[in-house]
Amino acid sequence: MTLTRKPCHKLTFEEAVQIHIRIMNGEFYSRIMLDYDVNQGRISEVKTGKLHPGSYEEALRRRNAA
Repeated sequence: MTLTRKPCHKLTFEEAVQIHIRIMNGEFYSRIMLDYDVNQGRISEVKTGKLHPGSYEEALRRRNAA
């Protein structure tokens, strides 16, 4: 019997913006990654700008506009 694993979710730009906002609000990586079905490395890549460049600036813009 073989187990077939589903690939992790691929984050969209919009999700990356939401992740930045959640990080700014002090949420833990572990809770964020569970909500998006990704590993902690993807959250880190979003935070450092390696994944979806520009999402941090958009998150700042939205946070300041609120």
